[in-house]
Amino acid sequence: MRWPPFEHVFFDCDSTLTTVEGIDVLAETLGKRQRVELLTQAAMNGQVDLDEVYEKRLRTLRPTRQQVRDLRHAYKRNMVEDAAPVIAALQALGHKVYIISGGLEEPVVEFGISLGIPRERIRAVQIAYNELSGQWWEKNPEDDKRYMTYTEGALTVSDGKAQIVRELMGDQRGRSLLIGDGMSDVMAGQAVDLFIGYGGVVSRQKVREAAPIFLECQSLAPLLALAGGPGAVRALNMWSMQYQSLSSKARYLLHKEVVSFNDEQLESKFRKAFLEPQTAPITGG
Repeated sequence: MRWPPFEHVFFDCDSTLTTVEGIDVLAETLGKRQRVELLTQAAMNGQVDLDEVYEKRLRTLRPTRQQVRDLRHAYKRNMVEDAAPVIAALQALGHKVYIISGGLEEPVVEFGISLGIPRERIRAVQIAYNELSGQWWEKNPEDDKRYMTYTEGALTVSDGKAQIVRELMGDQRGRSLLIGDGMSDVMAGQAVDLFIGYGGVVSRQKVREAAPIFLECQSLAPLLALAGGPGAVRALNMWSMQYQSLSSKARYLLHKEVVSFNDEQLESKFRKAFLEPQTAPITGG
């Protein structure tokens, strides 16, 4: 029983690639963090449907376009450990990497592009701004415009990410994997071959219980092995020092028991592939 590579790797953004929730950063900036954070956590923990709180949070905040754009800085400053090199390594190995986020489009897209992910593989929520808010009579009033509405769609409801996965996959072949921290990510697991719950930023009990695999580690390095397979780990050892170091870190963390399972067959395959001594060369295919 081999551990196969997953050619398509889908990431959530907030609390998966970055340690912050963008909407909560906006709330703190505008002095409304406590009220909005409670709504965010209720949705992420599956206590209420996302569509019940999405507009409520934005209506409460009514951020300007510049305040929304500035989230990109918070995303980059608070990047999850090893997120950038893991994405670079996966793409160097030939994997296709995607971001599917219920966050706001402008900052999520810019953050994703800074990680080297092509624009066409990034999906987030579009919002519209009030043309008559702010200093609308000025020559360049764009930054002062305040939130007016958002584009309702798959990413603003709890069970919508699966639809986006299918759209991005289209008729492409290859195994697919999704990693994320929230219940909306768990629901999207139905559209991929493997869902991995991520608890390196926030460990949600419902996600831990529902995910076939749960990764609880501040670093994303172990994902390199889980997505690429043992063959990827071996291949990276023959590349640059940066990739060798990342590969070694992934193996070290896997032995630290940062991965837990709700699927006995997956756990058996994992242990044979990564933890037990190998008597013959392993390939990633």
